[in-house]
Amino acid sequence: MIESRLNPKGAIFRAMKHQNRYLVVVLAAVFFMGCQEQTSSLFNGDNLEGWVMDVPMHDSVPEAQKPFVVRDGNLVSLGEPRGHLVTKASYQNYRLEVEYRFTGAPGNCGVLVHASTPRALYKMFPKSIEVQMEHQNAGDFWVIVEDIEVENMVERRGPENLWGITEGKNRRIVNLVDGLEKPLGEWNIMVVECLDDQVKVWVNGSLANYGFNASVNSGKIALQAEGAEVAFRKLTLTPITKLTK
Repeated sequence: MIESRLNPKGAIFRAMKHQNRYLVVVLAAVFFMGCQEQTSSLFNGDNLEGWVMDVPMHDSVPEAQKPFVVRDGNLVSLGEPRGHLVTKASYQNYRLEVEYRFTGAPGNCGVLVHASTPRALYKMFPKSIEVQMEHQNAGDFWVIVEDIEVENMVERRGPENLWGITEGKNRRIVNLVDGLEKPLGEWNIMVVECLDDQVKVWVNGSLANYGFNASVNSGKIALQAEGAEVAFRKLTLTPITKLTK
């Protein structure tokens, strides 16, 4: 009280300074919450809401089992009958984080980005760019009636005259590093960033692939049933404006 009478301006200044500190804290919290809200889950842990199943066998055998189920809070691809689980929504410029593991024998699976026309290849695969999850080959690209470029194309895709995006062509673009997966039974983390015409992939924190000049820059996201059982416990999507270095 004495100090306030002697120097009222100082007391007012200190009060304003305290309020400004409080305001900064509040704004930081709001900003953090906003960032958190940007990240959304493609899987709710209970059912396949937001997804559509496309399984060619179901056309002739409607009673055949569904190859995608929810089990113990995980989204599980049973591997058979073969087909795809496709998001209803389309996405562009995002970071997709996937946690997965093979629950039994190692095998094949994949995450497809920029998916569109169903059954465009072998009357099975939708137009897309596949990010391979096959055991010991995680991070390969497979082009499916779409295309993408990487550095050292001939070394990683084979002779140029054999390249193509349809049946019988060299559609595989091998990753930068093999063997990035953890031991069988352990959870792997795959991160796929799609920005404009670029696709960048990490497997368990290591850069696995980087492509550019993609023929497509938006579309749906799909998971494969391709012979092996795979569990997914995390599928989150975050909008991005730049690629992670």
